[in-house]
Amino acid sequence: MKINTFFSFLFMIWFNVSISFGQTVNESLPNVVLLLGDDHGWDETGYNGHPFLKTPVLDEMARTGVQMNRFYSASPVCSPTRGSILTGRHPNRYGTFTPGFSIRPEEISIAQLMQAKGYATAHFGKWHLGPVKSDSPTNPGAMGFDEWLSHDNFFELNPYLSRNGGDPIQFSGESSEILVAEAIKFIEKAKAAGKPFFVVIWYGSPHEPYSGLPADLALYSALPESFGNKQVRLTSNETGLQVSRLQRDVLQERFAEITAMDRSIGDLRDYLQQNKLKSNTLFWYFGDNGTPPEANATVPFREDKGSIYEGGIRVPSVLEWPSKIAPLQTNVLMNSEDIFPTLAAIIDEKLPQRPIDGINLIPYLGGEKTDRESPLYFWNGSPQRILGEEPQPYIDPKLQEGTSPMVKIMDGKATRDFRNYIQTAIIETDYQGPRAILDNRYKLVLNETKNGAIETELFDLILDPAETKNLKDNFPEVVTQMATQLKAWQESVLNSLLGNDYPPKK
Repeated sequence: MKINTFFSFLFMIWFNVSISFGQTVNESLPNVVLLLGDDHGWDETGYNGHPFLKTPVLDEMARTGVQMNRFYSASPVCSPTRGSILTGRHPNRYGTFTPGFSIRPEEISIAQLMQAKGYATAHFGKWHLGPVKSDSPTNPGAMGFDEWLSHDNFFELNPYLSRNGGDPIQFSGESSEILVAEAIKFIEKAKAAGKPFFVVIWYGSPHEPYSGLPADLALYSALPESFGNKQVRLTSNETGLQVSRLQRDVLQERFAEITAMDRSIGDLRDYLQQNKLKSNTLFWYFGDNGTPPEANATVPFREDKGSIYEGGIRVPSVLEWPSKIAPLQTNVLMNSEDIFPTLAAIIDEKLPQRPIDGINLIPYLGGEKTDRESPLYFWNGSPQRILGEEPQPYIDPKLQEGTSPMVKIMDGKATRDFRNYIQTAIIETDYQGPRAILDNRYKLVLNETKNGAIETELFDLILDPAETKNLKDNFPEVVTQMATQLKAWQESVLNSLLGNDYPPKK
């Protein structure tokens, strides 16, 4: 029997026995740590072959844990992906269409399930699903976190963070290191209380504008002149407005941020090891969307952040759980929506009675399943009629006003406000927008052209991961079948958007 197969067999025996006997599960609940990079693309790791970037901790995790080569963010931009992690549902179901759109209070989060199971739960870092202030109905506490030290949006060195909804205060230092130090303090408290912990760290790195510690910047001071030799647009740390800079200089700062983030992950891993917690801790890192345009220098896929082509949605992902999962490299399709149902299965909690887009990955992490049984769906942005008019707010706009200071100026202010709208009816144009369906081999991409026609593209991602050859004329039956599946899924999503998944309000 092959080693991986043997370990998979042992894993499934453990999992099935645990789920069959609730007391066994309760006595052996694993700790869970979820870590999320902000705008960290698939190409920006050493283990995926980056020519310059140093990520020794992620590289080691890829060797000792599960390296997920075809892991996708549910969206090519950040807020929607974050919603998918918490809910297991596509973000269009609850109106988190794009950055600046909040989640809805009626959504059920994985943190709430963990909390009900007896976990100590905490969120650290970027939230971006609504304000983090205490009276926000979508702050981390409302979504199931006992404690939070969080920011409405992204942050750099010396960040402003709100503790449990209080006024933001400034912390001195490198932001990734600050978050991990705070997470360790929380874990210490959970240990003292005899509770398993569910810790979510959503980094502010490596999102622009970029800044790094001198030692980290020095690692990338000699990037070749031929690398990044063009002008790119991004936010200025000095003015908070857009500026043009040489990409090579920008990448030096970005790489420094990624290296610092990687080091902080190592600090947390080391703490877990030293305190004999690592063996039974599920430790999972991934990115929230693809590499952004100003940083695109090594992306091997088509396009980048904001696009439903591979460059916008394929992200790095590595997972460790030493006591349960053997080292594995997998090409199985996986998605940020899968976190919810996977963790729910591990803690033996039933899924909510509403459409869940993710699946339980346990059989795939064990290696005995290699083909995903349901396709992945992507749908970028909001239905067009939402953008063309101003419907009734889903949440009082005052409660959607952010408080966390940040560098980037938008709409004349250095904070972020949020919105979510009531959808009262569905019309045909609501199905529009870039959308795709992906099975184990083929990917169908649909989009409207400027004259209103539908552009159709079909790619074989096994032979053509860069999406260079449109096969729609070669396989018309595949196009028809996948387009039908995609439309049916959109109908389900729009039904959710109407609020039909929620209990009637009393």
